[in-house]
Order: sequence, then structure tokens, then C-alpha cells
Amino acid sequence: MPRQVVFIMTDTTRKDMLGCYGDSRMLTPNLDKLAGQGLRYEQAYCCQPVCGPARSALFTGTFPHSNGVVSNNLPLGDNVKTLGQRLRDNGIQAAYTGKWHLDGGDYFGLGQCPDGWDPDAWYDMHNYLEELSVEERLRSRKSETAFDEDWGAEMTYAHRVSNKAIGYVQEHEGQDFFLAVSYDEPHGPFICPAPFNTMYDGFSFEDNPTFHDSLQSKPMLQRLWSGDDLHKSPEALHAPSKMLSLYLGCNSFVDHEIGRVLDEVYRLAPDALVIFTSDHGDMLGSHRLQAKNAAFYKEITNIPFIVKPGRGHELNRNVVVSHPASHIDVTPTVLDYFGIPIPKLLEGKSMLVQFEDPTVQVNEHVYCEFTRYEVDHDGFGGLQMMRSITDGRFKLTINLMDCDELYDLDSDPHEVVNLIEDPSRREIRNKLHDLLIEHMDRTRDVYRGYQWVARPWRNDRHPNWQNSGLTRQRENEEYESRQWDYDTGLPMESAVRGKKLYDVKK
Repeated sequence: MPRQVVFIMTDTTRKDMLGCYGDSRMLTPNLDKLAGQGLRYEQAYCCQPVCGPARSALFTGTFPHSNGVVSNNLPLGDNVKTLGQRLRDNGIQAAYTGKWHLDGGDYFGLGQCPDGWDPDAWYDMHNYLEELSVEERLRSRKSETAFDEDWGAEMTYAHRVSNKAIGYVQEHEGQDFFLAVSYDEPHGPFICPAPFNTMYDGFSFEDNPTFHDSLQSKPMLQRLWSGDDLHKSPEALHAPSKMLSLYLGCNSFVDHEIGRVLDEVYRLAPDALVIFTSDHGDMLGSHRLQAKNAAFYKEITNIPFIVKPGRGHELNRNVVVSHPASHIDVTPTVLDYFGIPIPKLLEGKSMLVQFEDPTVQVNEHVYCEFTRYEVDHDGFGGLQMMRSITDGRFKLTINLMDCDELYDLDSDPHEVVNLIEDPSRREIRNKLHDLLIEHMDRTRDVYRGYQWVARPWRNDRHPNWQNSGLTRQRENEEYESRQWDYDTGLPMESAVRGKKLYDVKK
């Protein structure tokens, strides 16, 4: 039986934009069908709610602070290996078609297939624009084009990405392969043909406490981010709009395009492991915020994650998994599926055992971060250092240059009441804080330091110039020689060890 994985992702799909997550008004029949054949995760999180950084974690198995993509338009480090390279180097074909966003180029990419991936399948947005005339390129960036009768599905990026993916599945029937299919849709400009372009006219999200959040107990960065929305009425924040109608219409359109690919997968690769997710979500007026930025709110970080297990695990159908899950685990999971040892360097775990038995808990805690939104832009708040952790019930966020946040999802599922100063939550708050600092140390977070410890609400733990006092060298020995110990010039015996200081005899 061939070993095959099809990984499908969209850009900016909120969890509640899929019908299978509870809102029957969302017309996503193909992803709903996929969820019915496998596992639907309720507590899956991206590693940073920004396109490039989120993808860097997905396709390297390392956090943005480790691989260098801490902002859009920054490239992966030269010594960072992608999932494609690791698969290729272990004899597995790897193909990627669609939005990449990891080459350090602009929004559309550089149009060049990265090492490790099949160049015949490669098709980023730069390649798409090269196929269009100058006039067509201009039209492809305007939302109004969704209503042009001569701009059918065949003119969209989603349709052409699907064509590439379908061709790959057809050409590699019966072979081992990993195929990533990455759509830009439903990300703006929300171009989708009829009937999708009017399907959600008049739609609005139901009123909920997030639209009433005054942000008074929240970080300043959120109040600045909210702009004029800070003073709007809750009704205005979730009122119907043409933008929302097109956004959701484009979401249903990309579900249709995903269905084209899945139909071929069901026909030619029925035993394949299929994974669907999105890089992040969109606030859409919740907490008076739009788009995404430095926050751990569920609207932008708690992403959809759906799995159809492969190779004889069909009994796990229509199962809801409530354990915390993370994008950081995708690369080690895929390597494990193909029987490839998981390198020490990777910062996640294999979820394969959970695919086979959904009662197994792989993670007790998962982590999220933020450094900067965009290198090219001065706006979006600029530098916003954020590190977050959740155990599935409580969510702690450290905003390094601002006030911090703690939410109890049981009593406050909408994340309105900031409990960071609540003495009754001191024990769980401090426990999560300790675990977050430990995670930053363990993953060699380049931005770690005493400042993350020195929080105004934490009076039982004191900052230290030496922090943990340990040296943590890199272990990438599948591709690099063992690093040398600074104190001896010899290969290190242990990657994590006490840091020696110069011993100068007087």
C-alpha cells in the first residue's frame, strides 16, 4: 500500500467559517464531508497569527523565533531545512503547489521552487501573475472583479492551484508522496465567481460578548489596533457588509475548489492521510479588532484542523478531539507517517498516535508567539513582542512591552474578562508563566531574557542577569557536524549545559 499524504491549507479561514464547526449557515460541504470521515480538532492553534511565520512552523517543525521567519517578508535561515528537503533526502517525493510566503519576497513570492520540492508541481502567486496580462493583474487585485462575468473560476488562483494538485495526484497514483496544496483564498481581495459572490449578502455574525468588549482591561496595543472601531456600537461591528459577504463567499468558493482535489484523492489515493488547516483567522470586529496581529484570541489563533487518517484507521470517523494541538506538530507527524526518525532539532511532536486513537493526549500545553507583522510596512503596530501558552482551559499571554492577559475559557469562552491580576487565579497563572519561560529556554528563543520573568504581577520570581545560566547549542546533526564547545574547542558532549566563565588566575 503506498504511503501518501495530502496537506491542504487556506489563508485566513476562521474555525467558525466551516459548517462542521457549528454554524450551519456556513456552506462548506467538502470540508464538512472530510471532517465526517475523520477527526475535527477544537483546540488546534497556529504558532503565530501571521501568514509567513505561521507557515514557517508548519513546514519546518520549528517556531518562527527558531527558523528566522518572525515577520512576513523574511526568508527561512540558510541552515533551516523544510519538510520537503527532509522528505526528499529520505527518498519520499514532495510537492508543493500554491502560496508559499517563505522566500523573503513580497506577497506573491519569487516564483522559484525551493530546494526539496518538485519543480513541476510548483506554482506560487508570482507564477500565477506571470500568466496574466498587465490588465488582468490589475483586475486580479480588485474585489469588484468578483462581479465581472468574464472572470470565471478558471481565472482565479484557487482554480489553477487545484488543477496543479489534481494533475499531481493523477500522475503519482500508487506512489509514495507528500503533496501540499496551499490556497491564497479566502484572503482578500475575495475574488469568487457566481453564485459565491452574492451567496452571503446580508449575512452578519450573531451578537456575542466580544462585540461589547471595551478593551479597558486589555493591552494598549489592542486599543491602538482597534482604531475607529473602539467607539462603534456592537451592532455596527457585526453589521452586514459587502466585504464580509465576499469574504465568506470566497470561503465557500475555495471549499468548492478543495472539493475538486478531494474527489480525485478519494478516487486515486483513498488510503492517503489528508490534513486540512488554515494559517490563521481574522478578528472580523470581535474585540473591536480587524485582521490579525499580536493577540492570542481564538478568532485568529484557534484554527480549523481536520484529519482523515490513512492506512486502515477509517474507524475514527466524525470524531471531535478536544486536546490542545499545534501546527508545530505537523512536520514531525508527517515524518513519522513515512517512518522517518524525528530529528532532535524539531520542536513539536508526532500526532500520529492521536490520529489512530483520538483519546490519546499528545500535548498538555501549546504555544503561540508574535514579533512583528510585516517587514515592508511601518504600520500594524510595529514591534510587538508576545508569547502565549494554553492548557486548553486557561490562556496566558505575555505582552512584553504592555500589560499581560489571562483568560478562563470555561467561565469566559469569549475572552473578555482579563484575569491577570485575579488572586484566585494566581496558582494557574504562575504555573503557565513558568512553563512559558521554560519553553522559551528549551527552544532557544532568540528573544528570551529576564524581561519575560519580570512581570508586575509576579512577586515570587525574580529576574536574573544570567537567566537560567545554561548554554543551549544547536543539534542539527542530520545536516551539520556536531557543534564545538566554546570552552574546549572540542565537539560538545551535551547540547544543554552550564555556561562557564573565563577562569583567569590572579
